[in-house]
Amino acid sequence: MRYGWTTGACATAATTAAYTALLTGEFPDPVEVRLPKDRRPAFALATERLGDGSATAGVIKDAGDDPDVTHGALILSTVSRGEPGSGVTFLAGEGVGTVTRPGLPLAIGEPAINPVPRRLMTEAVERVAAEHGHSGDVVVEISIPDGEEIARQTWNPRLGILGGLSVLGTTGVVVPYSCSAWIDSIRRGVDVARAMGHEHVAGATGSTSERVVAELYGLPESALLDMGDFAGAVLKYLRRHPVPRLTLAGGFAKFSKLAAGHLDLHSKRSQVDLRLLASLAPAVGDEILAANTALHALELAQTAGLPLGDLVASKAREVAAEVLTPAPVAVDVVVVDRAGTIVGRAGQPGSARSG
Repeated sequence: MRYGWTTGACATAATTAAYTALLTGEFPDPVEVRLPKDRRPAFALATERLGDGSATAGVIKDAGDDPDVTHGALILSTVSRGEPGSGVTFLAGEGVGTVTRPGLPLAIGEPAINPVPRRLMTEAVERVAAEHGHSGDVVVEISIPDGEEIARQTWNPRLGILGGLSVLGTTGVVVPYSCSAWIDSIRRGVDVARAMGHEHVAGATGSTSERVVAELYGLPESALLDMGDFAGAVLKYLRRHPVPRLTLAGGFAKFSKLAAGHLDLHSKRSQVDLRLLASLAPAVGDEILAANTALHALELAQTAGLPLGDLVASKAREVAAEVLTPAPVAVDVVVVDRAGTIVGRAGQPGSARSG
C-alpha cells in the first residue's frame, strides 16, 4: 500500500516555496521539506503566484492509498511580510475552518491549523529566513478551495470547527487504512463534549443509530461521537478521560461482534459469531447456526419470541463495562435494525439490566 502526505505536510511545502519566492522572486519546484523522523520528501508545485508583497504556492494533496476525503485537494499557502518581532502568524483562508468550541488543542477563534503543522511551518520559515537573511516575521494564510464542502464529510462541524477543513498531521505521513484520523476525531469529540460540560455522550456506529439515540435521550450534536467501527477507541479514551454516562448505539450485527469481545467492528477485522448467538437463544440454536446473516439469526429469534436483541445488548454492555473499568462511567447499549427500530437494550436507567 502506498503512503501519502498529510494536509500539514502539504501546507509546509507550500509555505516553504511561497516564502522562498517572496524573498528571492523564484519558486523552488520541487520543494523539499523536513518532517518528523528525518523524512525529507519533495513536493511538486501545482500553483505559483508572486504578487506585490506576497507569494502563493499550492500543492495537491496525495493521500496515497488511504481513503482520505482530502485526497486531491489543493493546499495553498500565501505568505506576506509581518510586523517586526511578530514571528509567524497563521490565518484561515478560504476552505480552512475556525475553532468555535472549547476542548480542542487550539483556542476559540484560532484557525484550525493544528499544533504540529504550525510547528513544521514555523521551522520551515525560520530555515528559509536564516538562509536568506530575513527576520522570519511573516503572515501565513492557508487556503483549501472547496474545503468547506469537503469538511461536511468530516467531524469538523460537530467539533465546532466551522468554515472548512482542519490542517492536520503529526508525522506528515498518511498510513493507508491506519484509521488514525478517525480515531483522533473520536478523541477530539470526547474532549469537546467534556469541555462543554456534557455528562452523557453517545457513540454510534452509523447515522441511523445516531439519529435513534439522539432522539431517545435528547442529546445535542456535540455529545454524539461518530464511533463507526472503533468501539475500542471510544471505550479506551473514555477510560482515561471519563464522562459520567455513555450510551453505545449500533446495528445488531456489529454489536453481536462487540458482545463476542471484538473492539474493532469492521468486517475485515472481526466476524459475527453465530455460535455465540445460538448459545444465547438455544431454543432456535440449530437454526441460528445455519443462518445466512446476523439479521437472519435475529429474525429467527424474534419469530420464536426470544429477546435475542436484548441478550446481545447485555453481553455487549458487559464487554464495554470491562474495558471502561475502573473509570466511573455508567454505560448502556441500544441495538437497532436497519430501519432504526430498537431491537435490544441493556443498562438503561430504571431497567432490570442496569446493574
